[in-house]
Amino acid sequence: MTAASQLDRPGSIGRYHDGDRRVVWNQALLGQACPDPGFFDPHAWQAAGRVEGQGIGRGQALFIAGQADAHWVLRHYRRGGLVAHFNADRYIGWLNAHCRPMREFDMLIRLQSLGLAVPCPIAAQAVRCAGLAYRADLITERIVDSTPLADQLARARLATANWRSLGRVLAELHGHGVWHADLNARNVLIDGQSRFHLIDFDRARFRRDGAWRQANLKRLRRSLDKFAMRWRPFYFTEADWAALREGYDEAFDGA
Repeated sequence: MTAASQLDRPGSIGRYHDGDRRVVWNQALLGQACPDPGFFDPHAWQAAGRVEGQGIGRGQALFIAGQADAHWVLRHYRRGGLVAHFNADRYIGWLNAHCRPMREFDMLIRLQSLGLAVPCPIAAQAVRCAGLAYRADLITERIVDSTPLADQLARARLATANWRSLGRVLAELHGHGVWHADLNARNVLIDGQSRFHLIDFDRARFRRDGAWRQANLKRLRRSLDKFAMRWRPFYFTEADWAALREGYDEAFDGA
């Protein structure tokens, strides 16, 4: 079965499925041909001399030089928690449009269409490895000249205006009904112009308004508190959180 026989083109998105491999990609950036497996292989990028660095965390994100001087992030999906001790990267499920990399890719497309501060998705794949198990990868735009919020706070304080700005970014996300499954201080980036961006939308979904919004904020607060306990120095105070909440609440009140 060829890629051409499995293409669909709504919004310039290509899709391919042959039973053992499902791929989705941004045709506006990559063209109509389905990316081959090597496109998602870290060793292939390394051999081509196009690896620019590596991120921190269980996802082992690889920073790569993409096409036409673009900067991308290649992330191999990895398990977390206790299950990771005996299953590093296998997921159970059908290779359909609802498997994890397909959902995250499509979520990013939707969030971009809403004008939210998220990276552009480039391509994603899920590959059958045994039975109902699959492994998965995702390539997204890299937010250049950016730093995770946790790392930034280990270096210097953020101005009150920055915290309010972050509150507005989160309010915009929640205002569109988007629940972030892992809203923590590493999944919030701040760039050189003090603009905030949100990453890692694995398992994110749209929800009706409810208590989940406050629970999402509490998750971020717990993350900041954990970093504050582990790292010295770490520039985060109650006044900072109050400024974030002010920005968040004002954005909702003004909507």
